[in-house]
Amino acid sequence: MDYSKLTLAYWCVLAAGLLPYLSAYIGKAGGFGLRDNQEPRQWLGRQQGWRARAMAAQANGFEGLPLFIGAVLLAHQLGYDQARLDLFALAYVILRTAYIGIYIAGMGSLRSAVWALAFVVNIGIFFIGV
Repeated sequence: MDYSKLTLAYWCVLAAGLLPYLSAYIGKAGGFGLRDNQEPRQWLGRQQGWRARAMAAQANGFEGLPLFIGAVLLAHQLGYDQARLDLFALAYVILRTAYIGIYIAGMGSLRSAVWALAFVVNIGIFFIGV
């Protein structure tokens, strides 16, 4: 594989795809044992506080991922300006990374604002070629 063909935006797709797993790792770290792996959904149902929020951030990360992947692929296919696409994609990943920390910290209003900003950036990818 020729990695030189992977644009920053493509690397951002990979990063965004890994962020939900990071959220799950944080949520499970030090509180998820071998026995919990037998029935992980029951373990999840018992979680509260920051662990529950980390796992919710994981779910939200997976929910937003298809739109981001689609936007980046479409932008590449249509030949949108690569520098602008890279900037938007990187902004999305940075915002989503901040979103995880803010979500886990329990700052609901700020979390919603960062989510909305990341959503707007994601939608913006569709229109950077206009």
